[in-house]
Amino acid sequence: MADALDGSPVLDQVLGDALPRLERFHDKLEREGEPRGLIGPRDVDIIWERHILNSAAIVPYVMRSTAQARFKTVADIGSGGGFPGLVAAACLPDHRFTLIEPMERRVEWLSECVELMELDNVTIVRSRSDEVIAQVRKHTLHPFAVVTCRAVAPMTKLSGWTLPLLKPSGQLIALKGRSAQAELDKAKDQINRYGGRNPRVVEAEVGPGLESTHVVIVDKR
Repeated sequence: MADALDGSPVLDQVLGDALPRLERFHDKLEREGEPRGLIGPRDVDIIWERHILNSAAIVPYVMRSTAQARFKTVADIGSGGGFPGLVAAACLPDHRFTLIEPMERRVEWLSECVELMELDNVTIVRSRSDEVIAQVRKHTLHPFAVVTCRAVAPMTKLSGWTLPLLKPSGQLIALKGRSAQAELDKAKDQINRYGGRNPRVVEAEVGPGLESTHVVIVDKR
């Protein structure tokens, strides 16, 4: 079953130099993604748009966030199939990514993909977010400039799982669905409790002629 965007100029336009690595990732997802429970059966012919280009939509926001940062470090929470962490890492070779995923079978998948894509800017950590937060609080791990995630949890939970990982003035950049603003409204107290400020939803371009997506951005005090 061919992907609807195979061979489209949109891929080169959006992904640029990252395209060869992401083509390898796409091929592996097409072959193994559904049997390994990483994508649904309806996603097999729309992997480019639904998963890869959607994940890449955060890249301009990460670049903007880290433009003045001395250390361009990104933690991706609940990396799962590699969205958005692997995609963003392929697009941003000058950034250092830590993919945080608790499930062994998904960690195995991520490791295979990192090797296949020849990504030398990625570290995979099999852990829950709260365990990594504990390391940051004990000063055994430096906080991150950016935290990313996609389809992990509602903002009422996500705030406590992500904001404590950020350095002051860092940003949470999360891919969300159409209910993003409603999630922010419900999570005002949690965002404030964990040091977040100025929560907002932006409409992010996925590619020419494709439906845009929603990105939640929260600044760390």
